[in-house]
Amino acid sequence: MSEQTDPKAESKSIPEIVKDSFKELKETGIAFFKAPKALWGINIPYIIEGLVYFGILTILGKFSSENLSVDDAQAGLIYSFVTGGITFSMLILGGVSDKIGVRKSLALAFAIFLTGRFLVALSGSLNLASGLWSPMFFTMTSGLLIMVIAYGLYQPAAYAGVKRYTTPKTAAMAYAAIYGFMNLGAFFSGFVSSFTRQSFEEVFPPNGLTAVFWVYVGLTFVALLVSVTILTKKNDQEAAAGVKAAAGDTSTDEDDKKFRAPKVNNLLLILFALVTICLFLLSGAAFDNPFNSYFTIQLFGLDIVFDLFIIFTAVAFVLTIFEFLRKRPLHPFRDKRFTFFIFLLIPVQTLFAHNWLTIPYYLDRAFAGSFISEYFEVFSNLNPILIFVLAPLVAGLTARASVYRMMILGTTTMALPTFLLTLGPNPYLFLLYILLMTIGEAMWQPRFLQWIAEVAPKGMTGLYMGVGQFPWFLTKVITGFYSGWFLMHYCPINTLPSEMNTEFMWLVYAMIAIVTPIGLVLAKNWMLKGFKTKA
Repeated sequence: MSEQTDPKAESKSIPEIVKDSFKELKETGIAFFKAPKALWGINIPYIIEGLVYFGILTILGKFSSENLSVDDAQAGLIYSFVTGGITFSMLILGGVSDKIGVRKSLALAFAIFLTGRFLVALSGSLNLASGLWSPMFFTMTSGLLIMVIAYGLYQPAAYAGVKRYTTPKTAAMAYAAIYGFMNLGAFFSGFVSSFTRQSFEEVFPPNGLTAVFWVYVGLTFVALLVSVTILTKKNDQEAAAGVKAAAGDTSTDEDDKKFRAPKVNNLLLILFALVTICLFLLSGAAFDNPFNSYFTIQLFGLDIVFDLFIIFTAVAFVLTIFEFLRKRPLHPFRDKRFTFFIFLLIPVQTLFAHNWLTIPYYLDRAFAGSFISEYFEVFSNLNPILIFVLAPLVAGLTARASVYRMMILGTTTMALPTFLLTLGPNPYLFLLYILLMTIGEAMWQPRFLQWIAEVAPKGMTGLYMGVGQFPWFLTKVITGFYSGWFLMHYCPINTLPSEMNTEFMWLVYAMIAIVTPIGLVLAKNWMLKGFKTKA
């Protein structure tokens, strides 16, 4: 990545720099709100989808533990299936929006969302037998699987739409805004969930969570209606034409199809992926089953136990990646710096995953008997409302800063506050952690998403958005593997807060997160040498 500075800026005083930054923020904001109507056909449903998606993540663990009757470790694996599956689905389906168009992709995604969430709500309404591999389990996970497929279409299409409907002047604000809108919806999910859960506890025992899922079904239907009403074919074409005219681009949508990636036969890739999933389900890392197989070797006097099916899973996963890259000679994963860059973000991104894998449990259990525990959904979603406020502001103030510099500063600011939680459950320390962590997130996450979309070749934005999210897939899967174990040992259910050891749990999580900024600093010279990116 190339660092570029303005010689004139170096001679300015700090007040002048701040004044110019806010002036640029104001001008960019005005330009954004004058954006085409089609852009709001993405933004408004994105608020609703943020509410529903993060609302589901906030209560899915509690629903799995108390309604489905599985333990914390198994609930963590369900989370991994959902969140990891979503990103893997984006990897496979990310290019669909490039082929059928943004408008059709979004409408189709919402229709599939509606089906999947209906099944999830239905699983808690039919008095089905609960437990692992029960009728309730299969009904709920079938709905979650359908939801996962829908998300593979939805997010790449949404970001491809933002690129399609914005100019270079409004792009930074637009990416920050859509990221903020998602988080705005997530914040409101805490209030929707708390109110609905407590109001319908007797109607949908034991905790009213099933009623919350039904509310989310209704909201998904509203998002579908808004999307097809605003994002019409006419609005789509007018918006795209206006952006191209402003940029002096005379090409048509038909011309853009020439730049799209050639069609690839993914049958073998899908087969390898399914084999990988099946082998993992046979392992002891997934669930206890008759096929679990282990062997032990001695090393330096220690007995080391290996799970045979985990080894098979790793081999199958490597074959899946090899098959994926083999037929894609221009794939970005073939670029060492690009690959290193996005995979190094995994440690700090674990803090995102803990927002739903750990924090709802932590607030519900470690603060038991307090106001925070009673309204844990609200406090679990303070980060989103802060992001809604901070993301556009930070984007405007740092629009000219290089991506790599913002990555270092942002990931450092995000990781360090985690050490505050090692001092024990304290409402003020928790709120300070959320504030500082969110500032760090606002500094780097929207810029990273914008960068992926901008470096994508013409006609391949959806594909690149899916590919760029692959490390996020690994983050959510890996974090789900161990988060349940840590909760069971350091923040267990039905245990007094004084008997927990959440301090050590957060110390481990902080040490993991800090790896990212340290790695970015150490690799800076290598990364910046000849690595091209847009400002």
